Amino acid sequence: MTCQGIPPSHHITKDTDMADPLLFTPMALRGITLKNRVVIAPMHQYSAVKGYATDWHLMNAGRFAAGGAGLVIMESTKVERRGCGTVGDLGIWKDDFVPGLKRCAEFIRRHAAVPGIQLGHSGRKARRLRPWEGGAPLKPSAEIDDWEAWELVAPSALSAPESDPAPRALARAEIGKLVEAWGEAARRADEAGFDVLEVHGAHGYLIHEFLSPFSNRRTDDYGGSERNRMRFCIEVVEAVRAKWPQDKPLFLRLSVEDNAGWGPEQSADLARIVKDMGVDVIDCSSGGMTGSPVISAGPVGYGYQVPYAAKLRAEVGIKTMAVGLIVHADQAETILAQGQADLIAIAREVLYNPNWPMDAAQKLGVDREFTSVPSPQAYWLAKRASAVKGVVPSTFQRGIGQAR
Repeated sequence: MTCQGIPPSHHITKDTDMADPLLFTPMALRGITLKNRVVIAPMHQYSAVKGYATDWHLMNAGRFAAGGAGLVIMESTKVERRGCGTVGDLGIWKDDFVPGLKRCAEFIRRHAAVPGIQLGHSGRKARRLRPWEGGAPLKPSAEIDDWEAWELVAPSALSAPESDPAPRALARAEIGKLVEAWGEAARRADEAGFDVLEVHGAHGYLIHEFLSPFSNRRTDDYGGSERNRMRFCIEVVEAVRAKWPQDKPLFLRLSVEDNAGWGPEQSADLARIVKDMGVDVIDCSSGGMTGSPVISAGPVGYGYQVPYAAKLRAEVGIKTMAVGLIVHADQAETILAQGQADLIAIAREVLYNPNWPMDAAQKLGVDREFTSVPSPQAYWLAKRASAVKGVVPSTFQRGIGQAR
């Protein structure tokens, strides 16, 4: 799909005359300023040790900062033990986790990117093998010394798929404590030095489970009507905003369409509410409830989720972030130029090319001196560009004399 009208084979050469691309225009959000509109989306690494950040997290986040991104958001970091998806999830449910996370935040900032973190809870999608190990439900083992504490909980005692272990429905009295856990996690995120916080309300995890009628069959004030199903998310936002400094921006990720009863109209309604509560950006994703790709906006292809960001931006008047198969520099620039989103989140493509922001700047004809990356990179790259004529970077063509 090319919902921005960009053929998959199209690319801009280094000699483009495009002036002042929006992708590399700074953006102010509350008290922080992003040097560009390129955001590294949070991506699970499943590499923590009992919830603690490791050298892998430092390296992974650090390479994206060094690659020139404006904002690097670390992966979904769990607000309580029960919320861990796998044995390798990052945790932030106790103060002991702060130093390891702080080390990552400081490294990101040192290399001129803004450090961000996503807070999440896996709900009924917890206690599973890592995806490359099959992703199936875990069984008790010697590796897991707190099996009973790692309980599956959800709004309702419904498993998905039905062959999975059934979660326990959260009691009404438990929900308030869980909301408080999100607030305390926000406090720790601030103490760790992060400047942007994102609440994960998408992809079939706990907040999304409350939002969708597919997974929420409660009959109390957290279920039934659309507003009741929004209640948990609204309370989480309120608790987080109360603990998160007012000069720091707050994002909310939504599955704007889940093909299971929660869709763009409901997402727009929720966005209007949380906008007034201090949410600055809606990160517009989709799916995760039934496990099937969301195709309501068209076939899964380049920028297939961009229409969701465009809709919420236009109808709610809130800043949005587009994500999902945004691969090329000109594609990202067109999304911004057409007013479909305010920020561009790059995910798997930045795993393929950690220097995507730097590469995009060259293709859009800006930052000829490579000032967006640290000096040990900038010096050598600028020297080669000025001293050797006719050298084309490897990301511009297949090989010598072989254009893409």
